[in-house]
Amino acid sequence: MAVTLRLARHGQTKRPFYRVVAADQQARRDGRYLEVLGVYNPMTEPPTITLKEDKVKRWLEVGAQTSQLVRDLIRKTLPGVI
Repeated sequence: MAVTLRLARHGQTKRPFYRVVAADQQARRDGRYLEVLGVYNPMTEPPTITLKEDKVKRWLEVGAQTSQLVRDLIRKTLPGVI
């Protein structure tokens, strides 16, 4: 089972917020996930990014891949982790 750190969309129509989750690569975007790692809200000014550093580090250590946007969010909020 390959694990990916990616975004899962939540919120109302035209008012999205995203959970940063660890999910199986085969799972749907908003489907089943293994663990919630944080929250990203692009609707606030500036956008709110909250990540749990210990959980992100643990998933990266066991070989989880990241989507491009999640990689950028991690670099922005947790410099030195990636």
